[in-house]
Formats: sequence, structure tokens, C-alpha cells
Amino acid sequence: MRIDVLSLFPEMFQGVFGSSILKSAAEKGLISFHVTDFRTFSTNKHHRVDDYPYGGGAGMVLTPQPIFDAVQAIKQPDTKPRVVMLCPQGEPYNQKKAEELAQEDQLILICGHYEGFDERIRTHLVTDEISLGDYVLTGGELGAMVVADSVTRLLPGVLGNEESAISDSFSTGLLEHPQYTRPASYNGMDVPDVLMSGHHKQIEEWRAKQSLKRTVERRPDLLNESSLTKQQQTWLKEWKKDV
Repeated sequence: MRIDVLSLFPEMFQGVFGSSILKSAAEKGLISFHVTDFRTFSTNKHHRVDDYPYGGGAGMVLTPQPIFDAVQAIKQPDTKPRVVMLCPQGEPYNQKKAEELAQEDQLILICGHYEGFDERIRTHLVTDEISLGDYVLTGGELGAMVVADSVTRLLPGVLGNEESAISDSFSTGLLEHPQYTRPASYNGMDVPDVLMSGHHKQIEEWRAKQSLKRTVERRPDLLNESSLTKQQQTWLKEWKKDV
């Protein structure tokens, strides 16, 4: 897979793409990262990439020419990349979207600045618009980093344990169950006995039950009772009786 980023501040990505799991994935040849300063594609004699908005108003707007030309230049032959705009108006980003993007051969992530993009970029170039949440950042760089990280870890061979991505919070539609490690007892706080019992079936049931319980307590908005198993529905009914 190839991830391209169009940014006015390419230096921001050096630490992210050159560290931890993303660096390891690139070294294994599982993915390649490329960051392009789209200012270099500006045909303006001053290399400007923004201008005043028609109709007046505060701030400056990114012009279409540098971004259109940059995307055309980095498109890989015989591929149809997903061109993703990071902006506050985009759809809220979630694990389902990350899994969808992880199926692509090439992603092009466009980082906005100023008051936003010329609308022709949105309507004639971009395939997806993504927002990290209901707040505004100074630019799209942090959003692009989040997308790149969340997509990369889903690629086969990236994580040491392939089951890790499958059992992560949101991948199953529920929050992940509690995790414990050594020591078994710390300052009077003990690991649940079932996790040290060696009974794998009981452990899996405990984890499934805790995953559902944690979702009910912390993110009930994630629950779609119609998609729960019969066992999960039974647990849910039991808890509701006790409330």
C-alpha cells in the first residue's frame, strides 16, 4: 500500500512516519509513505497557494491549481486512489472507515489550512471527506497522521499478533475488555481469578461479558441490540433486571 500526504508542512510527518509501528511497516515493505509540499506545484510566481474568497469574508482560501496538479503528479499508474480531504465538514472518522480505506492500493490525504478549500477541489477531485470530530484544528496534518496510523496497523503483517487488530475496541462494534499483566497482585489490587485459571472457554466468556458491560456503561450509543448474539442479549436482559 502507498499513502501520500499533501501538506504545506511536510516536516511535521518525519517523527510519525519514522517511528514505531509505521516505521517498521515501511521497513518491511508493507507500506510506503510519501509527503509532498503542494506549494511546489504552484504556478504563481510567488508560489502562493491561497487567495481571497469571492464574495468577501475573513481569511484566505486554498486555490485549486496546486492541489489538482499535485494529485495528478503523484497518482500511481493503473490505480484509482482514494483522495481524502481532512476537513471539519467531513464524515466523522471511525474504525469502519479505517477498515474500508485499508483495502485500497493508494491513499492521497490532503491537509487543509486557512479558511478551507476552493469548492471545486471538493466536488471534482476528492472522493472522501473526513473529520476527526466536532472541533477545528489549525490544519489537516494531525488528521492525516491519525488516518495513516489507523489504516497501517490493519494491513496484514504489520502487527506482531494478527488478532490484536481484530479484538481492538470498535473492531467488533464493542469496547475492548479489561486487560491485566504481571504481577497478579499489586498493592492489594488483584487480577481476576478466571484469567489465571487456564480455562480458555471461561476466559473467553469473561472477556466477552466484560466487553459488553464496558460498552453498556461507557458507550451505550454503540450498542445495536439486533446485532448482538443470543448470549449477549441474555446478559443484557439480566443486567437490566438488576438495575
